[in-house]
Amino acid sequence: MLEAAFSALNQLVAPSSLVYLCLGVVAGLVIGMIPGLGGTAAVALLLPTVFILDPFQALALIIGASAVVHTSDTIASVVLGVPGSASAAVLLLDGHEMARRGEAGRALAIAFISSMIGGVIGAIGLTLTIPIARPLVLSFGAPELFMATVLGIAMTALLSGKSMLRGLTAAALGLLLGQVGAAPAAAEYRFTFSSIWLYEGLDLVAVALGVFGVAELIGFITRRNSISGSQQQKLHLRAGTKQGLRDIRKYWRHPLQGSLLGMWAGVLPGIGATAGTWMAYGQARATVSAKERQRFGKGDPRGVMAPEAANNSVEGGDLIPTLIFGIPGAASAAMLLGALLVFGIEPGPSMIESNLDIVYTIVWSLALGSVLGALLCFVLSPQLSRLAFVPLPVVAAGLAVILFASAYQGSRQMPFMVLMLILGAAGWIFKACDIPRAPFLIGFVLSLPLERYFYLTDSLYTFPEWSTRPAVLVMAAVLVCPVIWKLLKRTRTRIRPASAAGDVPPEPAEGPEETTDVQAPVMWRAATMVVISTVFLTAFIVSRGFVVEARLAPTIASVAGFVVALCAAVSDVRTWRRARDTQPVAQAVGGISTSAAVAAPLDDADERSVRQWGAELSDAVRGVAWLAGLIAGIYFLGMLIAAAVFVPLFLRTVARTRRLTAIVYTAAVVLILVLLRDFAGMHLPIGYLTPPGF
Repeated sequence: MLEAAFSALNQLVAPSSLVYLCLGVVAGLVIGMIPGLGGTAAVALLLPTVFILDPFQALALIIGASAVVHTSDTIASVVLGVPGSASAAVLLLDGHEMARRGEAGRALAIAFISSMIGGVIGAIGLTLTIPIARPLVLSFGAPELFMATVLGIAMTALLSGKSMLRGLTAAALGLLLGQVGAAPAAAEYRFTFSSIWLYEGLDLVAVALGVFGVAELIGFITRRNSISGSQQQKLHLRAGTKQGLRDIRKYWRHPLQGSLLGMWAGVLPGIGATAGTWMAYGQARATVSAKERQRFGKGDPRGVMAPEAANNSVEGGDLIPTLIFGIPGAASAAMLLGALLVFGIEPGPSMIESNLDIVYTIVWSLALGSVLGALLCFVLSPQLSRLAFVPLPVVAAGLAVILFASAYQGSRQMPFMVLMLILGAAGWIFKACDIPRAPFLIGFVLSLPLERYFYLTDSLYTFPEWSTRPAVLVMAAVLVCPVIWKLLKRTRTRIRPASAAGDVPPEPAEGPEETTDVQAPVMWRAATMVVISTVFLTAFIVSRGFVVEARLAPTIASVAGFVVALCAAVSDVRTWRRARDTQPVAQAVGGISTSAAVAAPLDDADERSVRQWGAELSDAVRGVAWLAGLIAGIYFLGMLIAAAVFVPLFLRTVARTRRLTAIVYTAAVVLILVLLRDFAGMHLPIGYLTPPGF
């Protein structure tokens, strides 16, 4: 085994193979910077090279690209507040908040080093598990996979901030949206409403970019400041990078734990990088003190380390079932499988015996590619961090075009752009109403795996058989124990005597909250939850027309969602009434008569809050209108012409840039689109009125 490992290393460090590894790293970094493309696009772009290169060169190129895609997708998430990929959305909670404080250099340094650690640990884990992975993976059947997905969704309780009810509502809504399309257990389409473009379900990239990316873009359009919040703030990028290194040394265990969790998420079919990063984030929060837990979601470096390490270690985990069983753990791994078959190498136990040098070529490429990618990003981070100080409307002009072009790559269906805009508006409302978006995305990602593994479990085992399996019991204990602890903690708080009003401080928030400049009034939050409950009720009524196998999951999701949404609405109404009832008392104590206080329906602060919310809502509507205009232009004129019209009009009208700046900016955006189309294989939407051959 050692002989094969060193033989593969000698082949890889040969000048010809090393050049291809570096080319793959550069290609992966460039593709990763473009929101929505991801590792699948990187591997797909480089896959044709297998017909002209030898196995060592081709694998160095492909693995080098896929190893660093999750390193560079951090840039858009941290600096721009737009997820570079679905799995990078978790970085918006803490990474982007650090950038808003002017600490983009620090956040990027932490992310790049954690990503390198995750890639190296993933490669080491792949090496160590080659002899033992076969019995390990075979020990996980349908019941264990079902409980793993339940556990992943249950992590939403740790990501729901002050309101677990709103978090569970978001998770149920994500589960319901993930059930659009073909049912896994029946020959029936669900919630497609006879629309062909919905038959294959909703594209993950479009959903993630909509709920996170477009939602942020709506806010970008009307804000005059930069991402960091101050255009006069000093950069201090070199100091921020050094601080990032100190953070890694101080909290070294979080990247290690995130790497191990991410690798395990890659091994398990159907879990993947997106759920793995959120699990790593929840695990990082769960292993700190209650006082430190309050910092998560507000720019804590540990909220960047764990998920970013997990994001890169998933690649190593994905390769374990791919190489040992010939079962790809992800779409990019499936393409790698095809590349190996082109060379006449069949993944599986036989590959371990007869082509061990090829296996170690993949291992070394993964490790070296992760190190090279992180070092290159590390060198460029001071320059990349400066994007955080560009005025937001200027960023929004080009970002809007790139976002919709990126979302088109997955499904190549124009209606998904409209869906992105709807989800973006919903994401903006979620953020304003303190409805966490993370549980929504987790529910969406794990919806079909949860349903699939449930039906497999139900078909193969009786309930006593699968529920008493050791791994199932362990995961059930992990699921139940935090709930019991929370209930005991709440009970203890209620029975604790208070000597006087105001002596007992309020309970700290149990989870991270998304920092937002927009705060909807309480009654708007209640109204939003009522609207969401109506969506659940409608879904329940529609699902009654499905066959039994197809309607079970939508029924459970819609009923559970309806109940928790109504409970959240009732909780908001009670909060509003308590605030109204206590206001006169507080005013009377301050020297104002109770009758006068009752006569005043709202104090000055309330009036300012309502006025501010009305202004924010009006700005958001204008932002949605601008994006709707861009989509209409794409429909009729195609992406290139629409971009050439939208960008200068937006820059001159909203961003108020100079004419020369608008011309140069527009030319750069159009040139980037043309280069991506002609040399990177990006597909651009063609409008109904686009001239032939344009």
